[in-house]
Amino acid sequence: MSIAASTSTDKIIVDRSRNHRNKAVSKTVRATRQRLQTGSSAPSGFEREMLLLHIESVLHGAMALPLLVIMIAASGVYLSGEANILVWALMALSAHAVTIFLARKAKREDVVAEKVSVWRRRFLACQVLTGLCWAIFTLPDCASCGQVASGLFEGTVLFIALAITAMGTFLLRNALYYTFLPVLCVLCFSALATGDPVDIGFAGILALSLIFLAFMTGSMNRANVHILSVQSEKDDLIAELEVAKSMSDEARRRAEEANLAKSRFLASMSHELRTPLNAILGFSEVMSTEVLGPLSNPTYKEYTLDIHRSGEHLLNLINEILDLSRIEAGKYELSEDAVNLAEIVEDCIGMVQLRARSKNITIGQQFEQAMPSVWADEKAMRQVTLNLLSNAVKFTPSGGEVSVKVGWTAGGGQYLSIRDNGPGIPEEEIPIVLSAFGQGSIAIKSAEQGTGLGLPIVQAILAKHNGQFILRSKLRVGTEAIAILPPRRVLQSLPPVEDVPSLTRRRRSFA
Repeated sequence: MSIAASTSTDKIIVDRSRNHRNKAVSKTVRATRQRLQTGSSAPSGFEREMLLLHIESVLHGAMALPLLVIMIAASGVYLSGEANILVWALMALSAHAVTIFLARKAKREDVVAEKVSVWRRRFLACQVLTGLCWAIFTLPDCASCGQVASGLFEGTVLFIALAITAMGTFLLRNALYYTFLPVLCVLCFSALATGDPVDIGFAGILALSLIFLAFMTGSMNRANVHILSVQSEKDDLIAELEVAKSMSDEARRRAEEANLAKSRFLASMSHELRTPLNAILGFSEVMSTEVLGPLSNPTYKEYTLDIHRSGEHLLNLINEILDLSRIEAGKYELSEDAVNLAEIVEDCIGMVQLRARSKNITIGQQFEQAMPSVWADEKAMRQVTLNLLSNAVKFTPSGGEVSVKVGWTAGGGQYLSIRDNGPGIPEEEIPIVLSAFGQGSIAIKSAEQGTGLGLPIVQAILAKHNGQFILRSKLRVGTEAIAILPPRRVLQSLPPVEDVPSLTRRRRSFA
């Protein structure tokens, strides 16, 4: 009872001390998925990441705007011949320098989550400052250039600036509006003041371009947020997998330790129990055979026989437990030799024949002729055969029949088949009877209950031989147990190898 309890305990070992970590990770994963499903344009969880990406973008593209301003100033001086535009260029470069200084400071101080909104407002303020510079650019009117040339130059510069600003600030939400709304206001005021259709058209085109590019930058911003969300979910899932793996490794380690401790305990207890049990068997046999004199009371003689039978049953149980513990601990070593499977089976049939006759059970034999030897452990194969024969005789009713076959498999191996016409095993109980200490419903009701270790030991021994064990059964029809040895364990007859001197002489004769 205690063994079964310890076995069940080994199977449910879990490190519950780490469950809270798994729950925390699961909660984070659920929050991330919910964040993805809501589809908000800029979740608060990614404001810091988006701001950091914008800072990197500003620093990497630091030379783009100065080059544009220098080209505009040079073109303005060339077209108008006036140096007033250089003042504007100096103002624009100064505003850009403030933005670069702010970006470097933010990167140096490492923006924390609590300061994200503050830093965002600062960068938007820099964009307003840059927008004011572009608004100032629209104010001067070049009298020497002509109205068409001046309007064309001004429009080209503003559209280029709008496109560059859209590409450089899409990571900072609404930055494009903060930059070009002052420019649009100045253009609209100027167009309304002059009433010139060209100015009105130019202001309208710029407004439509601003709206279109703002929509595009908003889409790009949401796409980046989605990428960050997917990355965050992937990181959360990886973390969850790592926690689950660590929990699995810990549970497996503890299960292996418990299983090893169980095997050591069983081996130790089996050795400790067999010593006094052998003494009990010896003395009970002496008393039952009346070696030292007759027993005056026949009841005492009956008691000694009961003691001897119970002791043998207990010794068999201990031996099976010891074999199973050695197999589980990997200490079961095979002593292999050339053995004849048919001869082993025939000897084992003789050992169970007396018990079969007492139940009026017929054991039929069908052996293939002239079968070669196999490379196997004779003691282990005897144990396999005896376990299967004992089960067949045990569960076959009086007057039944047990059929034993030894022959060739289709692949060239050898097999042992033991079939009985007993009550059979329900199909759903076959995995149970093949597990350690597992017994089917028929075995539990039987008067000759076993330990539930015979078939698992047979299965393990055949696995050590690289063989296979098959159990077929049908309720109220019977059971067939098949033990198979692979073809590579069959020893085929080979011609004798000639000695080296004779081969040497033959080579000389050919020469």
